[in-house]
Amino acid sequence: MIDIQQLEQAMFECLKLAATKIPPDIQKALEQVLERESDPLSRRHVEVTLENARLAAAGRGLVCGDTGFPLFFITAGKEVRVRGGFEQLWRAARTATAKATERSYLRPTMVDPLDRSNPGTNVGAGMPKIHLSFGGPDDLLEIIAAPKGGGSEIFGTFYRMLYPSDGRAGIMKFVIDSIRTGCYAGKICPPAIIGVGIGGTADLCMSMAKQAALLRPVGAINPDSELREIEEQLLAASRELGIGPMGARGQSAVLAVHLRRAVTHTAALPVAVNAQCSIGRRWRALLRNNEKTVYTGEMETAYV
Repeated sequence: MIDIQQLEQAMFECLKLAATKIPPDIQKALEQVLERESDPLSRRHVEVTLENARLAAAGRGLVCGDTGFPLFFITAGKEVRVRGGFEQLWRAARTATAKATERSYLRPTMVDPLDRSNPGTNVGAGMPKIHLSFGGPDDLLEIIAAPKGGGSEIFGTFYRMLYPSDGRAGIMKFVIDSIRTGCYAGKICPPAIIGVGIGGTADLCMSMAKQAALLRPVGAINPDSELREIEEQLLAASRELGIGPMGARGQSAVLAVHLRRAVTHTAALPVAVNAQCSIGRRWRALLRNNEKTVYTGEMETAYV
């Protein structure tokens, strides 16, 4: 049985680690950008990002000051039991988020959309947001904290209902246009991870795009051969845009393109794009009954 104190501690630690450590796959991808880019300004942007990450890991600040939206992705195995029921996840997330904000691991960026009032805790209607699913090992509760920066969310979110006749070419044009718009002048803090959802309903399409951007490890191979081919083509096309890190000249505005798809209505072709910024903030906690919580920056390829 997992109690609320365990949940609160796991969520707080995940937020703290996500704010102060770059995940290993992101670190590796940024180092590869340094090997690929020749423009001095583009290289300097990446060098500063990696230096900030080194300092943050050493306890000297955050990986990035814009800790954005507090998001949690939680997966529960069928044998997982939470004392008081699964609704305790939301209670624990609110407590953990407020604590992380109070201790300056999160910047208080969540405000009311109309009167712009700010409680200073990042807690309010709809926030922190939890996406709960069921699956995985029977006895495992997995918590992923992904505080998503405002730039990538505000300037890196696109949705369009295409005509079915637009087909693959229409999808690719929309995605490349979105990449160009988002990466121009460094608005989404590139090099970015580009998540693309194809099909489903409007909300499912956007959810797939966000999860593809935030949860899939950079470098993981898509098992869907058709989507894998499109990903490769889109990544190659993005490197012809002439845009590099933070919008400077170069070829590495995109670290990776990740696609997901779902069946949709015969008259529909919904496509969504959601970008993740260059530091790819996310950290995992693995909880099992009567065992010590495990924290890791490694992601499973199951999120492909």
